[in-house]
Amino acid sequence: MQDCYIPTGNEFVSLPTLDQNTASIESFTVLHMGYKGMLAFWGGESEPLIRPFVRAVSGDLLCDLRWKREYDWIPRFESTKDGICTEGIFLAPIGQKAFAIRLTIANHSDEEKEISCGFLGAWGKVTHSVNEDKTITGQRTVYRSGWNDGPVFDLSIGMPVMAFAPMAALPVAWEFEQGEEIRYKGTYDCLLKPGESVVLDTFWGVGFEEVSAATAAKELLRQSFDAVYKETLCWLSERRKTVGIPEVDSLLNRNLFFNFFYATGMTMDTEEVVMVTSRSPRYYVSAAYWDRDSLLWSFPSILKADPQYAKELLDYVFTRQIKQIGIHSRYIDGTVLEPGFELDELCAPLMALSRYVDATGEVSALQEGHIERGVKKILSILKTKRSDALHLYETFLQPTDDMRIYPYGTYNNVLTWRCLRDLGNLYRNLWPTETLKWLEEEVLSLFHGIRTHCIKEYQGKKIFAWSVDEDGNWDVYDEPPGSLELLPYFGFCDREDPVWQNTVEIIRSPDYQYSFAGKPFSDIGCPHAPHPWILSVANGLISGRKEASLDFLRRASMDNGIACESVDELTGECTTGAAFATCAGFLAYCLMEGLKEGDTEDDSV
Repeated sequence: MQDCYIPTGNEFVSLPTLDQNTASIESFTVLHMGYKGMLAFWGGESEPLIRPFVRAVSGDLLCDLRWKREYDWIPRFESTKDGICTEGIFLAPIGQKAFAIRLTIANHSDEEKEISCGFLGAWGKVTHSVNEDKTITGQRTVYRSGWNDGPVFDLSIGMPVMAFAPMAALPVAWEFEQGEEIRYKGTYDCLLKPGESVVLDTFWGVGFEEVSAATAAKELLRQSFDAVYKETLCWLSERRKTVGIPEVDSLLNRNLFFNFFYATGMTMDTEEVVMVTSRSPRYYVSAAYWDRDSLLWSFPSILKADPQYAKELLDYVFTRQIKQIGIHSRYIDGTVLEPGFELDELCAPLMALSRYVDATGEVSALQEGHIERGVKKILSILKTKRSDALHLYETFLQPTDDMRIYPYGTYNNVLTWRCLRDLGNLYRNLWPTETLKWLEEEVLSLFHGIRTHCIKEYQGKKIFAWSVDEDGNWDVYDEPPGSLELLPYFGFCDREDPVWQNTVEIIRSPDYQYSFAGKPFSDIGCPHAPHPWILSVANGLISGRKEASLDFLRRASMDNGIACESVDELTGECTTGAAFATCAGFLAYCLMEGLKEGDTEDDSV
């Protein structure tokens, strides 16, 4: 069977590989500031980390699982065999360093049934992830703890690293075996008469060592599954969004919550809010920080769902991440991971700040010391990237993080123009007249520079070039992570601008290598991933291609309904970048921005 995952999680713990075929948890992950990334706890070669089981004398009863997501986030399955109906819920309660699994087993037959239920599995390894996954060479042990009357699974490297421990609400009998793969089984036996049912709630705590892990589970046991379930449903309900189209709402919120819990999180060791590309090891550059990904793609939908949390994320950026702002990628502690200057990444915090103030009206944030210092630092770096000849700003890497051809990208400069314009408006009554005058003049100069040097004639029509240099060279190209389609969205021109219309016509024509025009799933790609990008589909939602983008999304499976980097142009299935959390955030945002209730009119060029 094809791998098919239904991820869930909370601020502290992610369940990225919950297998829909077996209801098994193949791994869970946590963020760790001290180790600059993510720790993933994996199952063994022949058994997953956690597998629920329900058995009768006749054999296994879990089969043909039917799934749904409660409030588009909490996975729930049903299975029926031999008159026994089993329901399972996988819950990562809000604010808890733990997750819970509820099994409800009901006897709908006319016979008494002996039922054995519980969990079994194997703990095979722990990996450390920052782009690459490396197995941690430490000591993995299991032992019985007085804190939970069950097993504690402990990772140490001469001192504690992380532990996890289950605790059940019913008297589960736990057995375990130490070995290269640590195997365990927790069983609860019962006799169900016709019409009777049993509920087995099991809580899995995660912590620095035995006590914190076991008591994290014990805290949920004390509160009860029902209480934390209700609390989490209420939290989700308060943040769910609607565009008035039920099937679109489901897609929107699934991606909204995946972004919320997989592109941000709390570190287990320092309990700090951080932003990352993805907390899933299935994403090929997981657990690292990109200014662009986090602030241009992830941040806008979080701002719509939870402005207070968005401010916490801004504070993280303007403290932990500001030192090396604009550098390709960084660890979650703000130090450099991959070097290389990117203009869009330098501007991303300014765009996020402008959105935050516009959405909340909290002008006071502009004068908070760390934010104002950060803004001035960004402007000081920006001034070193300016071409006096062209009045444009250069970049070293493109929005895909690939090497540029020519240094002055049109999209990048339009983004810079928008950010400088917004800064002038934001600080109008707060900064000295001299600084505001420079901003005003620079906005005008940059606008003129783009119009003068970035518009070229191609096939007898004026278009926006992708990039230019000081010697008159330029190219025809586009990238979904920073597309020329977005120029009207940034307010640089309107959709009736013939130059922009000509540009879009060129990059979406069958003659353009990466347009995939005429394919069943037609949208723009690029050499970084030569298939249709979901970011491009999202771009279309806010750039006049609502109907085409909606049609694409209704048919494409992507990564089981969650945004990935690109899909196959013939099947719509994920080809690259599964579990792309920040892209999921941008997709959710563009669905909200691009669709008004009842408005699906296509105003494409």
